[in-house]
Parts: sequence; structure tokens; C-alpha cells
Amino acid sequence: MEWILLLVTSIFLIIVQTAIPFLMKRTVVFGVTVPIEKTKSKELMRYKKLYTLITFIFSIIILFLFFMWATLTSPTENNLVLLGTMIPFAIIMGSLSLYFYFHAKVTRLKIKDRWFQNRKQVKVSDLAIRTQDEMLSWILFTIPMFITFGLIIFTAINYHQFPNQIPIHWGPDGPDAFTAKSIVSVFLLPLTILIMQGMFLGINEMTKKSGIKLRATSIHTSRMRQLRLRKYSSWLLFTSSVLITMMFTFLQITILHENLAHDFINILLPVIILIVTLGATAFFAIKVGKTDSDLDMEVVDDTKHEKIIEVDEDQFWKGGLIYFNKNDPSIFVEKRFGIGWTLNFARPLGYVIIFGPIVLLLLLTFA
Repeated sequence: MEWILLLVTSIFLIIVQTAIPFLMKRTVVFGVTVPIEKTKSKELMRYKKLYTLITFIFSIIILFLFFMWATLTSPTENNLVLLGTMIPFAIIMGSLSLYFYFHAKVTRLKIKDRWFQNRKQVKVSDLAIRTQDEMLSWILFTIPMFITFGLIIFTAINYHQFPNQIPIHWGPDGPDAFTAKSIVSVFLLPLTILIMQGMFLGINEMTKKSGIKLRATSIHTSRMRQLRLRKYSSWLLFTSSVLITMMFTFLQITILHENLAHDFINILLPVIILIVTLGATAFFAIKVGKTDSDLDMEVVDDTKHEKIIEVDEDQFWKGGLIYFNKNDPSIFVEKRFGIGWTLNFARPLGYVIIFGPIVLLLLLTFA
């Protein structure tokens, strides 16, 4: 099963990493704000294509070398899994290095050609856009939480029937690592689900309250992108919450009822959940990323664009990846490289929402 999960995850990661430059909104190229009339310049398009080509070749080489090593050396299962988990990390680090290289090149090109000099930077607000926002209500996110509360009650009632050795890891043949029975170990899975559900709920609510940024030179298209981004990211969060709840609930029940499901189901269920999760993520990326293709249908007034331009916020983006703006009340903002949201690191509440659950999970794990 580890092989299947590794292969599926690696292929998905390669596809996403190579496609990122063409899924981002056009007026941000490798984390750098560019004028709308420059978005199709030969230089910028060449940078995007080079990034995609090099990332793809590099990723394929990494996968090829791994499978050659696994075939020729006959490694142990532990060594195979250990090295296999490093493949996604290597792909991400390789693509990130390329990102910083092209980020520097676009930044130098922007300074050299003085894209924003002698042009009025305009910030657009739409007071009616909130009425069109289709992000999910917090109430919907409480449904998986109620299921988890039921699981906690079920676990408490049947606590004395749980085995003396509690599984903490599952392999192709079922549980393969155990720890001694205790209150923490027995309730670890339900509490983990509840913490993650709370994190999804918090991210959804803080994202809903974040600012909706429109481009002065393409108001219609940017409005469409923002609404789609918010809607589908909310659905992705909810879908992830439901899938994690299903998986962990199944595992918790099988600890008590070991023979509840056939071994085939135990192997197949994680694969199905992974595929559905990756499929939902891909759907989200495509639905949001393709919005800027509508820019071609938007009437562009070149004389207008010569005079005004959207606000250049590059000064608030460290390396085009880390957003730090004390004047922006938003907790979450749209990523500049990648699809989705990132923290406004100038807002302490964001640290609590993201890192608080991680700390709690670590405390539970090592308790």
C-alpha cells in the first residue's frame, strides 16, 4: 500500500508543481506584481515554460533514481518507506529553488523596465461583493464534529473493552506499531480528529472575514477569481474534514472490533480517501486557476491601463511567499505562488489558528 500511496502522491505533486505558474493569476508572476499588459510578454512566458520544463524533468529523474535504487538494492521495507517519503520533499525543494531563481529574474526585469513608474496605483472596493460570497456556513463544519463527539462517547462507554495494546500505525497488513493502553492512547484518534476539525472551521471563518482584493484594470475577472477561490476553498476544507473524519472513525472502531472489515477493505479505504482528496484538490486548482483565462474575453482599454495600475504590494511579500502587512486586517490572503491561502504573519491570531492545533497534536502524541 505504501508503494501505491507514494506513487499516486508523487505523480499528483509533479502535476501540480509543474502547472503552478499557469494556475496563478496572471498579474502575479513568481510572486512579483506585473502590469496587466505585461502578462503575455515573451520574457515572462519563457520563464514560466522553463520553470515547468525543468521541474518536470527534475521530478521524473528523482522518481526514476528512486525506483532504480529500489530495484537494484532490494532495500528493507523500513528503508524503502523512509527514502520514499523524501521524494515529495525533494520535488518541493527543487521547485522552490527554481521559484526563487525566477522570482529574482522577474524582480530585476520589473526594476529595469520601470513597470510601475509614473502610473497611478488604484485600489478597488466593491461593497456589494460580500452578498455574492458563497463560502460555507460554520454550521456545516460542525456536522463532522458532532460525529466525533459521538465517537468519543462510544470510546468512553467501551473503554474497558479496548485491547491492552493500542495501534498507532497501520500498514498493508493492518496495525504494525502499538503502544500501551492509556486514556491518552485510547482517545488519541478522536481527539486528533476534533482538533483538525476545529482548525478547518477556524480557517474557513477567518478566510470568510478576509479582504476581497480586486484589480483596478480587470475588475470583472478578479471578482470572479476571488469568489471562486473563496467558494471552492471552503468546499475543499469541508471535504477534507469529512474524509479525515471517515478515515479516523473507521480506524478507531476497528481497534475495538478488529475483524469488523475484510483486509481488502482496510487496504482499499485509505487509497480511495487519498484519491478523492487529491481529486478534490485538483478540481479546486483547476476551477480557480482557469478563471484568469476569462481575462481574454474582458474588454481591455489600453489607454486606461497606461494611466492606472493595481496597487503594487510586493513590499509586503518577503520573497513573494511570506505576507507581512500590519495595515491589512485579513488573517488569510491568497497565495502568490500556489493555489489557496497563506497567513498574514503580521496577525498573531493566524499563528493560533495554524500552529495551535499542531502544538496540541504534538502534546497528545508524546503524552
